[in-house]
Amino acid sequence: MSEIQSDLVVAIVGMGPRGLSVLERLLVRLAERAAGPAVSIWVFDPGEHGAGRIWRTDQPDWFLMNTPAGEVSMYSGDPDEGPPRAGAGPSLHEWLSAGHAGPQWSTLGANGYAPRSCYGKYLRDVFHNLVAHKPDNVTIHSVRSSVEHVQRHEDRMRLVTRSGRIVFADKLVLTTGHPRNTPSPWERKMLDHADGRGGLRYIRGDSAADLDLASVGAGERVGILGLGLTFLDVVMALTVGRGGVFEAGPSGEVRYRPSGREPRVYAGSRSGLPMLARGLNQKAPKYRYEAKFLTPGALAEARRRARRETGSAQLDFRRDVLPLLQLEVDHVYYTAMVRDRAGEVAADRFARAHLACAGQKQPDVVEKTLAEFGIAHAVPLDLERTARPFSGQRYADPAEFHRHVLGLLRQDTVEALRGNVHGPVKAALDILRDLRGAVRAAVDFGGLRPRSHREDFLGWFTPINTMVSAGPPALRLAQVRALIEAGVVHLVGPGLRVRPDQGGFLLDSTAVDGAGQVVTTLIDARIPRSSVRQDSSPLTRQLLSDGLICEYINATPRSDDGFATGAVSVTRAPFHAIGSDGRANPNLYVLGIPTENLRWFTQIGNGRPGPLSAFHTDADAIAGDVLARLRTAVAVPAADRFTDDWKFRFDRQPARPGGDHGHR
Repeated sequence: MSEIQSDLVVAIVGMGPRGLSVLERLLVRLAERAAGPAVSIWVFDPGEHGAGRIWRTDQPDWFLMNTPAGEVSMYSGDPDEGPPRAGAGPSLHEWLSAGHAGPQWSTLGANGYAPRSCYGKYLRDVFHNLVAHKPDNVTIHSVRSSVEHVQRHEDRMRLVTRSGRIVFADKLVLTTGHPRNTPSPWERKMLDHADGRGGLRYIRGDSAADLDLASVGAGERVGILGLGLTFLDVVMALTVGRGGVFEAGPSGEVRYRPSGREPRVYAGSRSGLPMLARGLNQKAPKYRYEAKFLTPGALAEARRRARRETGSAQLDFRRDVLPLLQLEVDHVYYTAMVRDRAGEVAADRFARAHLACAGQKQPDVVEKTLAEFGIAHAVPLDLERTARPFSGQRYADPAEFHRHVLGLLRQDTVEALRGNVHGPVKAALDILRDLRGAVRAAVDFGGLRPRSHREDFLGWFTPINTMVSAGPPALRLAQVRALIEAGVVHLVGPGLRVRPDQGGFLLDSTAVDGAGQVVTTLIDARIPRSSVRQDSSPLTRQLLSDGLICEYINATPRSDDGFATGAVSVTRAPFHAIGSDGRANPNLYVLGIPTENLRWFTQIGNGRPGPLSAFHTDADAIAGDVLARLRTAVAVPAADRFTDDWKFRFDRQPARPGGDHGHR
């Protein structure tokens, strides 16, 4: 029987952006070795390797990214004179400019927003470049199938795919991405209601490209739950995707010309407001805002204070973190105001003065400083009020509410077009993206007390932060306004309530009289939350059942206020999975969305040009740990490495008909 001469076998399950980043950093580190031992890397995904399910390349062009193309890169280094390869390759903008996705996207510009399908093509191209230019001592096996079973086998991991392949790996990295969950009790209620009545449908939340929208009839009354990015995608599919056209009006405003094949859309959410627009990008791709107040030193002092007062270093988000974050927002907001009023030199002077007095908690001096620079009457930027402008309001009818919401959308579009440097509002909100790392330092790995984590951070702050800083380009908001004015989209109002009704599903608002509407199709446009216990994939269920992974519980010592987060429990970098026995498995790593709520904002699907962002450093931490333990492998018979049917080396295996969709 033949021998397999590999000193290290690594498996990556999920070859979307996160898995691709791990592969890239592994190859960077392996290429840095003048000559190294033989390494086999197996990558598994039933979808397109690189793109995965969410970024697959057959999506229509009206599904857009919400990050400018110039700020997106899967390579952990800038391009050089050599071919694109691990550690050196183009950003998405540079790749598009070279015409790789077609001439229609080559002039998009660094500040433009590419279709998701274009990003999928870029990711697929990155994967092929990594494989084509790997070190000679590395073999990459690409498997188009999901992994459905994993178990320990002596000091290794035994993987079984849906297509029947068996692989033994020394190290296993799980980067499985967005889950498909079992129905919640509320979802089951909606499904049962639809099943019991012909002509009704409830469509559970997922990526917009995976929702069954084709069967929605022209003129049908359709309800949409949620007003975030998926809502925008769904609305585009039901309008532009049905032949409707957006046109420029006489004054340059956006207008919508219906095709006649659109349904009538009724949409709402808790806030009642669509996600606010991102400011026109005026920053260089490599720009990073650095925290001035929410610093490691400030957090360390807050933890010392918390330990003195409570016996635990866990923080209270509203007391210990939010004030520092608000100071960051204030600093950028007021500085941009001064810049707009008096120019860059004055803005630099103000920034230094404000940093000194605000950091020393001297409110009287802050007020004097604002007055000195001519902005004494500036209205402070209230994050909650910005995200929840209808709070406490009551509307006599839907028409009154629509007048208010149209005015807000129009004003937000104006603010967005002022930009994220020169426009004070969008400049201040935009830094929340750069401050994610600082926020993570405060909240990740049980950094907050359980109740504050659940209620203050996840329940209150995270939705607000998403609403004001992670929205679409300004054009999308102008298009939503045009759809409302054309009578195609109707916003139900804040405080959305949904319940089964004899004729379908009743959507109503707690704040708008007469808002109730009955729809026959209900589309959930809220992305399913990651929950290890609700994940329906066979692999997750098996890993949990066998105790190879467990749910992270945020708990305060000597207290019964534990919070079941839904996250897979892992160590700090390099993110070893923690089993039900409380021990970290040195051969199993989990990265990305499955760890959400233990870590924050893990749904990011790209790195950035310039200094390595957390997206790439997370992957590099795993790569470094994997390769630090290189050893001379004991020769193992081929049949023990994988089944006899698969003794050959290969680049690609077709997905099985009718399936292999469990993981990405």
